[in-house]
Amino acid sequence: MVERLNAGFPDGSIQAGGSDLTTVEINPAPAFVQNKYAELFDLEHDMLEVGNEALDLLKSYQMRGILGDKYRNDMLHIALATVAEVDILVSWNFKHIVHFDKIRLFNAINSELGYKHLDIYSPREVTSYDQD
Repeated sequence: MVERLNAGFPDGSIQAGGSDLTTVEINPAPAFVQNKYAELFDLEHDMLEVGNEALDLLKSYQMRGILGDKYRNDMLHIALATVAEVDILVSWNFKHIVHFDKIRLFNAINSELGYKHLDIYSPREVTSYDQD
């Protein structure tokens, strides 16, 4: 799910971001997920636009067969985050996005095409908890 959806930091230390694609994917999610998404996007955030550059990068991912065409939206999330030069993409999608081998393949193409490395983590990896 997320391009720069690493928010939940009301102190402004992290800027959230998302796309219309993210919004569409949230619609069938359980209520607690929809509520968290709404809470995150009540904060200041960027909306990433699906433009030609992201679509071209998506085509590069597709041509290399990183994921099948059925998972086009997963690749589009990564293309959007890459083109927007986000620092971290946060996702619960462990099969296609937060997956060591896939991250390496996406970043290899990104590097070949002159884009910076995209860090991809699960929400648990970027969330801190108060220690007693």
